Amino acid sequence: MALSVIIPTYNEAANIAQLVADLRRHAPAHLVEILVVDAHSPDGTAEAARQAGATVLLAPKPGRAAQMNYGAQQATGDILYFVHADVGIHPDYVATIEAAVAAGHEAGCYRFRFDSKHPLLRINSYGTRFPGIMSRGGDQTLFVTRDLFQRLGGFNERFVIMEDFEIILRIRKLASFFIIPQDVRVSARKYETNSWLRVQIANLTALSLFFLKVPPTRIARTYKAMLNYR
Repeated sequence: MALSVIIPTYNEAANIAQLVADLRRHAPAHLVEILVVDAHSPDGTAEAARQAGATVLLAPKPGRAAQMNYGAQQATGDILYFVHADVGIHPDYVATIEAAVAAGHEAGCYRFRFDSKHPLLRINSYGTRFPGIMSRGGDQTLFVTRDLFQRLGGFNERFVIMEDFEIILRIRKLASFFIIPQDVRVSARKYETNSWLRVQIANLTALSLFFLKVPPTRIARTYKAMLNYR
């Protein structure tokens, strides 16, 4: 099974080269293609990704859902693996994802751990081993077979935020969603810029608005207003 890694980016020059290098180091080139779908970043993300060995696509439309859909359209793999630019992937990502698919799981994610020793973030990380939707999210990465992704119609581009939660809910109606019992490393930069409590409140607010079917653009405005960004 060939695997296509799809990475949506915007101003990720500080992270993308390391991620591409890690993806390439842990997988044979003939088994994995790496597609970076950039939203015309002004910081040189596209060039950094290209120099690291990724195929760079310039997204015709900004937004993670739109960028990931565009990447999926260009991908050639049987399995699509969506990864955020600041994630530290598992070194056995090809073998563990292929094993999950071979066992009948058409989609799933990893657990995660933060790149921080903050004790409350350890609690957050522990929660990702359980199946509840509150413990999901794009930071954990997402694998899905091409066939299932096409049946789903891809990501719903109306969701300029919470696109990962939305597609996981739809996946669970059609297929087995599997949590691979290994960790990927995710960035704690949002917590470092804000506080643990502030981010938790923002996350719970966004999730509540999502389930109340508030328009995604309003959820995004509310979420961004609650947090500081570097």
